[in-house]
Amino acid sequence: MKLFHSPSSPYVRKCMVVAIEHGLENRIEKVAASPSVLNRVPELEAANPLSKVPALQDDDGNWLFDSPVICEYLDSLGGGLMLPASGPARWRVLTTQALADGALDAALLMRYEQALRPEALRWDDWLAGQRAKIIRSVDLLDRQIGDSPAETAKPDLGAITVGCLLGYLDFRFPDIGWRTDRAALAAWYEQFSERASMRATVPVG
Repeated sequence: MKLFHSPSSPYVRKCMVVAIEHGLENRIEKVAASPSVLNRVPELEAANPLSKVPALQDDDGNWLFDSPVICEYLDSLGGGLMLPASGPARWRVLTTQALADGALDAALLMRYEQALRPEALRWDDWLAGQRAKIIRSVDLLDRQIGDSPAETAKPDLGAITVGCLLGYLDFRFPDIGWRTDRAALAAWYEQFSERASMRATVPVG
């Protein structure tokens, strides 16, 4: 397998956490790519027309994207232990994953606005709107996942995505202070971030 990879991407981190949890990391060749609207990567564009990481070439040569699809594929190789097959538990995991992914989308939009757009053209109200999405998301996660065990044999895809969201907020937006008044979520993350898969994928860059 081949994975277009950026060490600062929380979506790439999700995929690598799943791979490590299932012992698949040594089967993945990582190809460095840091695409943006200002930095085209032709090889990545040929694999994924959206020009986004992660993009994974599977064992049959097919390209898979984006992170929810790749994570489910890797989980299937590992026995399908991270996503319940059916029923309320499945919808809970998928909804948690969607919530955390959506908050990550908002964080990435904030990052692009601050890092790529000229300062004179930045839109403070738009940034505030993205920040509000993140705050609402961590408020809900504090009520929901804060009561879930962080130490499990195999975490589900929802928990992994939440862990990567919180790690990314620490990495890029410590000023948001997501731990403030969210003791349950903070305690959960303190344990979850100690998993070997999380320690091996701490974002850099």
